[in-house]
Amino acid sequence: MNELYADRIFTARGTEALALELFQAQYGGNELYRAYVNALRIQPAQVRSVLQIPFLPIQFFKTHRVTTGSFEPAAVFESSGTTGAANSRHLVKDTGIYIRSFMEAFRLFYGPVENFVVLGLLPSYLERQHSSLVYMVQEMIARSGRPESGFYLYEHEKLAQTLQALEARRQPVLLIGVTFALLDFAERYQLQLQHTIVMETGGMKGRREEWTREELHAYLQQRLGVPAIHAEYGMTELLSQAYSAGKGLFRCPPWMQVLVRDENDPFQLAAADAAGVINVIDLANIHSCAFIATEDIGRLHGDGSFEVLGRLDNSALRGCSLMVS
Repeated sequence: MNELYADRIFTARGTEALALELFQAQYGGNELYRAYVNALRIQPAQVRSVLQIPFLPIQFFKTHRVTTGSFEPAAVFESSGTTGAANSRHLVKDTGIYIRSFMEAFRLFYGPVENFVVLGLLPSYLERQHSSLVYMVQEMIARSGRPESGFYLYEHEKLAQTLQALEARRQPVLLIGVTFALLDFAERYQLQLQHTIVMETGGMKGRREEWTREELHAYLQQRLGVPAIHAEYGMTELLSQAYSAGKGLFRCPPWMQVLVRDENDPFQLAAADAAGVINVIDLANIHSCAFIATEDIGRLHGDGSFEVLGRLDNSALRGCSLMVS
């Protein structure tokens, strides 16, 4: 797919026509995806709706090279994984598409990043290489053009002082942090952040006792003095993100779409407002696979928003059994 296609992704008003076009292109150019579609005995010529497109189980990013066409990647993003487990690897041909995706999505939901001081509280991600989240926040810090923007590892006192100074100036701030780090910070410092967006990216992974989303957000709101906790829904295998302005309700940019499938039948949509497996169409995944069946359980609402409820049990055993590497 060429640069003209990338331009169309970010200017189109919907995903349907471009998704069908990209499905045909990825069936033809992605050997793994083609083998998966063939294993399902799906005839590409008969796919005329996004509801008929097969979604590749995300587990394949841990075991296979997921690429459309042959190329040397400009970047390789890797998931954090757990001890002893294989990490997902997303081979990115053009980092410019990723930058355009996250910068345009942020602008749509929050306005130009240049309006913000961007503070990243991402200790576990900064301590490893090849994090797509660190890449995104690093680029946002640079593009904010603000000398106060930057990353924080464990300098909680310095972070608190910076936030208080920026609050005194009524400077809009984006504080984006991994969940356990935001909790650690909020336990030590109680603030009143009237000009700061606090955005959590998920990520407890054994670092702390798991909290429900409601408990987590209520605690952070009370300790940091903000009316809502925002959130970002993204992952190594995607080049686009959905955002929540509160209550865990996420919305996608126009080039990204979420479907929720029945847990026991990957070709059946879940009933309205029922829980099911989150499938994502990410049109920015031009050079990998744009149709991903995640391991997340979620609920899609009538207004197009969705929420994430948890993880799919025994997720590694589903879907991938159709093919033997």
